[in-house]
Amino acid sequence: MAKQNAVVTGYGFYAPPRVVTNHDLEKMVDTSDEWISSRTGIKERHFAGDGETTSTMAVRAAKAALERAHMRAQDLDLVIVGTCSPDYLFPATACLVQSALGAERAGAFDVEAACTSFVSALALANGMILGGMARNALVIGAETLSRLLDFKDRTTCVLFGDGAGAVVLEASNASVGIESAVLHADGSKGELLYVQAGATKMPASKETVEQGLHFIRMQGGEVFKLAVKSMCDAAEEALAEAGVTTEDIDILIPHQANVRIIDAVARRLHFPPEKVFVNIQRYGNTSAASIPIAIAEAADQGRLKKGDRVLLVAFGGGFTWGASVMEWWGVPIPDRREKSIVDRAARTVDDLLDRVRLPS
Repeated sequence: MAKQNAVVTGYGFYAPPRVVTNHDLEKMVDTSDEWISSRTGIKERHFAGDGETTSTMAVRAAKAALERAHMRAQDLDLVIVGTCSPDYLFPATACLVQSALGAERAGAFDVEAACTSFVSALALANGMILGGMARNALVIGAETLSRLLDFKDRTTCVLFGDGAGAVVLEASNASVGIESAVLHADGSKGELLYVQAGATKMPASKETVEQGLHFIRMQGGEVFKLAVKSMCDAAEEALAEAGVTTEDIDILIPHQANVRIIDAVARRLHFPPEKVFVNIQRYGNTSAASIPIAIAEAADQGRLKKGDRVLLVAFGGGFTWGASVMEWWGVPIPDRREKSIVDRAARTVDDLLDRVRLPS
């Protein structure tokens, strides 16, 4: 029996239409476009509008990914959402997405590893597919971080944005797929980047709200140093596990946290700028959504092509960090694509017959 690999057969993303520029933030907090741009590389970000949530944005990205994969939601085995800004403590955001998509037979759960959530969810889905527990998985990174921002704190409120990205991962006999995945954590440094109140250790109260304890707090200098070292270490480990070097990688897609972090990681790993994908200037830090959004944009722009080898690397609160090497597929599996076309044609015929069928 041929070895099964897990390949990406579809991808999609969604960014809310409300764009907040650095000049917009100048009116809200003591900052400037020059200050933000020079320190972070961010020029604008997207904020969720009224009625938009992490789950609704995840659904938009998921539908795009399913459409590209020529897959029906009813055929999904798993729905995994990586997020640190869920709609609720429970039910899981993935359950809301599963219901909205009509993925009736799929299991659904969330992964919370902050900005490393998507890489963690991808590794988990890959393992379940290789282990025979699932034939396919919809893996999503989605965040509504704008609702966790303190617009009196210029060190954090300028950094984050909202959005969602998704991929469909499927078992395939193709000689491509995810070649390595490594994950690490250090919980002793969690308080350098966290949201203190709102869960069970410090439940919501009048006092916690008045003290602003439900907002993101970060010690930026310490986070920067840890992020660069950890991302480089994880990248080198993932490359070694895959049996490749940086010369074999066609494109590096890092978590979009800060352009200075991205530049430092690329330099240490000896990646030239043309092999590094950067879109932080348009989206800011979308945490778990940043890598899948970047994947979708890179593929749409022709920067990520079938057969390319891609390195994903992330770092997030927790602290968590991880990396993955994969050979990019990015198109539907041929035999299932043909079946999907036949199924759609059959459903169209059934619909037409229903319309003309006379009542008995």
